Amino acid sequence: METFELFQRMSAALAIGLLIGLERGWAEREDQEGMRSAGFRTHALAGILGAAWGTIAARPDINGGILLGLAFAAFSAAIILFRYRESGHEGTFGVTSVVAAMLAFALGALAMLADVQLAIAAGVATTALLALKRAMHDWLQRLTWTELRSGLVLATMTFILLPLLPNRDVAELGGLNPYETWLMTVLIAAISFAGYVAVKVAGSTQGIMLTGIAAGLVSSTAVTLTLAERAKERPEMTRLFTAGALLAGTTMMLRVLLVVFLLNPALAWPLAGPLVAAALATAAYATLLMRHGSTGANGGSALIELNNPFELATVLKFGALLAVITITTKLISGFAGGQGLIGLAVISGIGDVDAMTLAMTRQAGDSVPLALAIQVIAVVVAVNTIAKAALAWSAGGSGMGRLMAMGAMIAIAAGAAALLVARQVMA
Repeated sequence: METFELFQRMSAALAIGLLIGLERGWAEREDQEGMRSAGFRTHALAGILGAAWGTIAARPDINGGILLGLAFAAFSAAIILFRYRESGHEGTFGVTSVVAAMLAFALGALAMLADVQLAIAAGVATTALLALKRAMHDWLQRLTWTELRSGLVLATMTFILLPLLPNRDVAELGGLNPYETWLMTVLIAAISFAGYVAVKVAGSTQGIMLTGIAAGLVSSTAVTLTLAERAKERPEMTRLFTAGALLAGTTMMLRVLLVVFLLNPALAWPLAGPLVAAALATAAYATLLMRHGSTGANGGSALIELNNPFELATVLKFGALLAVITITTKLISGFAGGQGLIGLAVISGIGDVDAMTLAMTRQAGDSVPLALAIQVIAVVVAVNTIAKAALAWSAGGSGMGRLMAMGAMIAIAAGAAALLVARQVMA
């Protein structure tokens, strides 16, 4: 290794130690000088020490791995001893400072022996975790068992179940690809989880607009039903509640576009015009209603209760629905052609847009022509928009129903116009 490269790697090790030491020193800045087991300078020196032993270990004429291991053990023992004395003096418990110093040494050695960028990235991540102590502890205090369980379900779906599934079309399952079907289920689950977190972070007190946008990531239908019930209780706030429901529908349209783009960009570009046009038109109409709505005493907030999207039964039902629709679309496309798929889109769109969207995204350009897949997704979104207007009319009364119906017509008209333009361009 040339001298210049050694200098670069040593500098990186010093930077890692300084970064970790900066956070440790800041966190213990109230302590008197000499009362800390490891502070700013100690961590910087630990980074250099690790790099120095890494340089020695890299020599081919000695058994460097054993020497580096012994040096790390000796350094760790010294840090543990001083931390033990510090804890006895303060009457506290904690091992974070020991681990931070050990990481400074280890990452310094890593910077010298292996990938410098990986060592620096790990140093930044270490510092971030140390600095976020209070925020993470507060988050753990607010975390519920349901949310923890949901996160574990998502992790199991992604890292345990997904790799076990065959990534090929299985004839015995009607040509279904189990891996891709489950991957799409995981994708929808992850987006729903992001929406759930957004609602938790934003909170209902941030206003109907923000709540509707965030909650639309989870379920625009659930949001519409909730706000329709509130509108029936508070008729003077009907315009505001309608605006929130329309914004949830706007989020749904953009969510559909995002899912299609992630899985099939060739299909996403022709859909971008209609979906974005419909979303913008809906958002504009919602903004108009918001401006002319009555704020009332609590007009800036709407309590939206959303079920956690990661109940195992819900996940399995969605996966089963997606599998059934995927197989059905293949059968219909082979026997009934495009008209059959449009009919299936109408039926599916009454309650859900995701399953049909994912099925079309998977088969577009393969068993389903690209133009037909675009039309089917447009139909399922349009039907779902109309269905939510009908739901709002039923649950919230004719006042909200008429406003939602107007919003649906505006969205469909804007999307249809953009779709016609897109077809002209494609032709």
